[in-house]
Amino acid sequence: MFAKTQVAVLRGGPSSEYDLSIQSGAFVLSQMPERYHALDVFIDRAGNWYLYGKREEPHRILGKVDVVVNALHGEYGEDGELQKVLRMQGVAHSGPRELGAAFAFNKQLAKDLLSRNGVKTPYFSTLRREDVPDLTHASSYIYRTFPNPVVVKPSSRGSSIGVSVAETPKEIAAALAAAFEFGDSVLLEEYIDGFEIVCGVVEGYRNEPLYSLFPVEAIRSDTARFLTRADRESGRISYRESPSLGGSIRAALMSTAQHIHRVLNLRHYSTSDFIVHPRRGIYFLEADSLPSLVRNSAFGTALAGVGGTFPDFLEHVVELAIAQR
Repeated sequence: MFAKTQVAVLRGGPSSEYDLSIQSGAFVLSQMPERYHALDVFIDRAGNWYLYGKREEPHRILGKVDVVVNALHGEYGEDGELQKVLRMQGVAHSGPRELGAAFAFNKQLAKDLLSRNGVKTPYFSTLRREDVPDLTHASSYIYRTFPNPVVVKPSSRGSSIGVSVAETPKEIAAALAAAFEFGDSVLLEEYIDGFEIVCGVVEGYRNEPLYSLFPVEAIRSDTARFLTRADRESGRISYRESPSLGGSIRAALMSTAQHIHRVLNLRHYSTSDFIVHPRRGIYFLEADSLPSLVRNSAFGTALAGVGGTFPDFLEHVVELAIAQR
């Protein structure tokens, strides 16, 4: 009898999205097909690795497995650092390699590259901490020169971490201070009101080179201007196939998500976030190279919408990872 393929599911990690990763990893473990032997590899907030509750060096754990399913989110897991470790150990893994991960995780790099490749994005600019010695002065200048309201966000974070929508100099100063808590670079982005849409893609799925899932709309309250971190972490966010999208808009979103996946050199699966304005059309916001893998997430909702199941999807991704190494 042949031994089962050893699949390490990595979750946790030294990241501001630790809790989300714990949830994703637990769900992946619960959905892993029985043909595989799934190993729960926990990485704590300090970056220590554990297998079966015992702390071990990463290379010792990785030496015991055939393939890794990367269920980490945020720093370390999505910015290229973990991918470098896996490459050096010669371990097959799901998700992007180093370069794709780094580009997708850095919002400015992603927007610059995609803008040069024909993807429309809201007007944006970046600020570095050393260029902003005085937040009050900076906020006054932004208020006078930048489209208002302004979205202020860390250049390299996901899940709405450190994100604010500001309209007055005082609000902008507070938003800058909040965003700089998560890094030395801040992205300023034109606020565009519209439908928040997420569109996922999966490589090699259903005999298509790059298969687009149906776009789903994030449901937020009538008074909310965007999905906050609290919204995302509460588990109360719901997604639906948007009744407001016409066939041509839906097709454009699916095509654009495929284009983004290719341009950013992502791998296996990804999601792209968009704003669809009733008159101005489709705007790209950011790409997620390792979207949340839980049933009620945007990716989970979209997968179910096309009749897909998580066990089948995980089998597909594991086999892609092994084949591509």
